[in-house]
Amino acid sequence: MEKVKLLGMNPAELKEVALEAGLPAFAGKQLAQWLYGRKVRSIEEMTNISKAGREKLSEKYEVGVIEPSEVFESSDGTRKYLFPVTCALSKSPVAPVESSMVEAVMIPDDDRRTLCVSSQAGCKMGCKFCMTGRQGFHGHLSAADILSQFLAVDESAELSNAVFMGMGEPLDNYDNVMRAIEVLTADWGFAWSPKRITLSTIGVMPQLGRFLQEGRCHLAVSLHDPLPEERESIMPVQKTFPVEKVLSEIRKYDFSGQRRVSFEYTMFRGFNDDKRHADALVRLLKGIPCRVNLIRFHKIPDFPYETSPEPVMEMFRDRLSAAGITCTIRASRGEDIFAACGLLAGRHDKQ
Repeated sequence: MEKVKLLGMNPAELKEVALEAGLPAFAGKQLAQWLYGRKVRSIEEMTNISKAGREKLSEKYEVGVIEPSEVFESSDGTRKYLFPVTCALSKSPVAPVESSMVEAVMIPDDDRRTLCVSSQAGCKMGCKFCMTGRQGFHGHLSAADILSQFLAVDESAELSNAVFMGMGEPLDNYDNVMRAIEVLTADWGFAWSPKRITLSTIGVMPQLGRFLQEGRCHLAVSLHDPLPEERESIMPVQKTFPVEKVLSEIRKYDFSGQRRVSFEYTMFRGFNDDKRHADALVRLLKGIPCRVNLIRFHKIPDFPYETSPEPVMEMFRDRLSAAGITCTIRASRGEDIFAACGLLAGRHDKQ
């Protein structure tokens, strides 16, 4: 029988686990401290719980950390971790499950260590320039499998930031992602500031509104083209979740303080990179305090476009900056190990 994972449980749930195992109620707090404070890998390490209690817990439960099956290191220091997971194909409690592989990427930058986290195996959104979207959907990760990525990487103790920008659409797996974020930010959990976490989305509704109301983390929106018909040609979700409706929802919330919203814009030569697009983007984002991140496209098979030349990206950046929009060209990291934006595909090799 497959054991139940403790990772992702809150103190109330851990209290019930303790009571079920014949332990006192306060053992629930002890479990939380071992899981999230001391970040143990096994129940056997929880030494202030009696040996008999640990044996009883181990009959049904496990911590839930998944060790990486492979690790790749880039010439720029970026590291990609490959994890085997068993994930649910739907949100039903009796949903079929599928074995798959997901990737997490650790990006070093001076004294920062940022973990790019996956929330699904594959993705339903079908963006044509993204390798994850091209492979289709293989299942939702549990909160335990999301949190395991933070604990299983070699740099776990050094992590300074997290971005939910790995495989999958985080808002399509809303409950598990938000439970993982709760553990990351709660005093009884990892006790991270929400300002250390950014969630990236194409703008799934109505979950976007729920995230903006219930969460406190930063938001990044995959935009990529300000013209609806062009955007739909590379992002089919434009038909279901039009960017205008996404922005209408965002405008309901205050981003003038510590919480930030940014827009991701991958640049394709001759497609979305001229002055007309820059001006349309300025009009589209008018009134939203934000940052636009310009991203170099990393070539993938069967997609006709290449990345925009550097002078074109600089022109685009400068045109947005002149209109009062903070705009940066994001450095590409980990391309040689297929760890850069749009390249994650749960692969076992570097080819």
